[in-house]
Amino acid sequence: MENQIQNSVEKSKSKQFLLDWILPITAAIILALLINKYVFFNIKVPTSSMYPTIMEGDRLMVTKVYKPEKLEREDLVVFTIPENKDRLIKRLIGKPGDVVEIAQDGKVSVNGESLDESYVKNPGGIAGRTYTVPEDSYFVLGDNRSNSLDSRYWNQSSFVKGEDIIGKARFTIYPFNRIGGV
Repeated sequence: MENQIQNSVEKSKSKQFLLDWILPITAAIILALLINKYVFFNIKVPTSSMYPTIMEGDRLMVTKVYKPEKLEREDLVVFTIPENKDRLIKRLIGKPGDVVEIAQDGKVSVNGESLDESYVKNPGGIAGRTYTVPEDSYFVLGDNRSNSLDSRYWNQSSFVKGEDIIGKARFTIYPFNRIGGV
């Protein structure tokens, strides 16, 4: 009889351990994986093309984008391009139907209106060109214009397809002294 009671107590402890630890940990892991796949993810900035807004090596929290048409001009977007399957991050400048003009002095205007780009410290690179953004495409530039491979340089197309935009950068999460919105 005493042996049966002891076995019953051990089974009860095992069930309690399972309920108290294993199930919550498993549920948390599954929830984290689902959030990472469908809601947001983090990305390490691969180059200095967005300096001084974000630095090479910064880690950013990025929300998934399911409707690129809801993006706003000057949002920081994460995307891939056919020439390079790495995730890149640039500033969205032109939306479908926009006419983007880069003057000889590097100043950018969209549909005839000059952009106030206080975030640009090095306006160099290709200038003196006009781009008309096709439907379901976007024109992107790095903030560090003299050190950014962006829509001005890509071989096959100067534009990012809407389907290739995977997220919008929201916050710097690392290094800790740079935590904050982007």
